Amino acid sequence: MNTDFIKGVVVPILTPIDEDEMIDEARLREHVDYVIDGGVLGILAFGSNGEFYVIEEDEMERGLKIMVDQAAGRVPVYFGIGAISTKKCCRLAKMAVANGAAGISVLQPMFLKPTETELYLHFKTIADCVPDTPMLLYNNPGRVGYTMSAGLVERLATEVPNIVGMKDTSGDITQTAEFIRRTRHVGFKVFGGKDTLLYASMCHGAVGGVCTAANFMPELITDVYDKYIAGDLEGSLEAQFKLNPVRLSMDPASFPVAAKDMANLRGRNIGKPYKPNLLTPEGPVLDRIKKEMQTAGLL
Repeated sequence: MNTDFIKGVVVPILTPIDEDEMIDEARLREHVDYVIDGGVLGILAFGSNGEFYVIEEDEMERGLKIMVDQAAGRVPVYFGIGAISTKKCCRLAKMAVANGAAGISVLQPMFLKPTETELYLHFKTIADCVPDTPMLLYNNPGRVGYTMSAGLVERLATEVPNIVGMKDTSGDITQTAEFIRRTRHVGFKVFGGKDTLLYASMCHGAVGGVCTAANFMPELITDVYDKYIAGDLEGSLEAQFKLNPVRLSMDPASFPVAAKDMANLRGRNIGKPYKPNLLTPEGPVLDRIKKEMQTAGLL
């Protein structure tokens, strides 16, 4: 199975919607072009920042078709799966592959607290549903309430042929490093999941990052990656330090609203989040976002 394309900055692309909370095709197509022109090497449809948890399956399918069509082979489009039940995850995986997804990314089930055996069988069953498609694990303990263990990831990487990589959003660089150390013998591809730790993740062997910032400052986050790959470690680190204050200014805002706030501030016309979320109102939180973006030369 070819996994050479699994690398670089992958954007968990925002989902532009109209007043009826339906995907706005024109704005989505425009945003696909924007992130590709900004240097990303992949698009993740319906990740956390894509608000997968409030989007109906038929809308996901329509959105995926739009993204695959607009990307037109310039970069791979991955499909994010965050359903709880194994059955629904399999259904979504098959739909994604049928509509041109180059790979799938599967979040561990939220709300539940499954055993290692249950998690292993969950991920293996999904992978087996689409055996010819690369599958990435998505570890996001901050949102689901528990983390995948390094032992589980090593077992899945070793025993399931098409589980070929993962995104780690733990923010724990030791854990990210352990995922890499324990799976590198099988060529497992680990992405960092924290924009602020892209440089550090790559120092430990990550192949890139799945980075929210690529939605509104792709030129800066891809600079971290591109300079690192070119061997300019000092330049890469400087780009990371330039980016971090902007990225950290998002944290006081309602999740995942700040990414749309920032994209709108940069003239992206992404629009509103799905309700119950609302755009960040004028006040100290938005003021800090604007200040850090101005300092970084983004406004």
